[in-house]
Amino acid sequence: MRLSGVRTPLLSVVMALVLGLAAFAVTGCGDDDEPAATGDTATETESTATGDIVATASDTEDLSTLVELVTAADLVETLQGEGPFTVFAPTNDAFAALDADTLEALQDPANKDQLAAVLTYHVVPEELDAAAITQLAEDGETITTVQGEELTPAVEDGMVTITDANGNSVTVATADVKTSNGVVHIVDGVLQPKS
Repeated sequence: MRLSGVRTPLLSVVMALVLGLAAFAVTGCGDDDEPAATGDTATETESTATGDIVATASDTEDLSTLVELVTAADLVETLQGEGPFTVFAPTNDAFAALDADTLEALQDPANKDQLAAVLTYHVVPEELDAAAITQLAEDGETITTVQGEELTPAVEDGMVTITDANGNSVTVATADVKTSNGVVHIVDGVLQPKS
């Protein structure tokens, strides 16, 4: 009788531990400030991380103009390189919003060097996710591009913005698109270097 009296409380303790561990496993052990990733989000991240920057951009319908221009500037092989790279990728609408003469000049094969300069101004030779860019903005730091000039990050109304050497700002519409050789941030405008 005494043994069964001990067994019941012990069984209760074991069951409480099992249920507690199950609850811990379900909720995860991440930071309480970070939202839990859903199954769809995790799958999406894994699928985007399998291709390089060019493959990821090619698979994104809204970046088709960028892919065409990267091809015209002979930058495909560079952006398929080991990296890591950060690319601020303008959407089709961002390129369409450029002055018609500017876009036509960039697409002219005679201006291939100018096109390459504009495109490499959107590329950073290191991987900077949204958190790193936000920290740079908070610290008042700039970002040096592959082209050689700097970009200035900021956070305005909870949105990350990037300002070019001419004072024009673009907003990051979609952040942290992971690739096998870096990260892509889709932006709503085209950044232009001074030179």
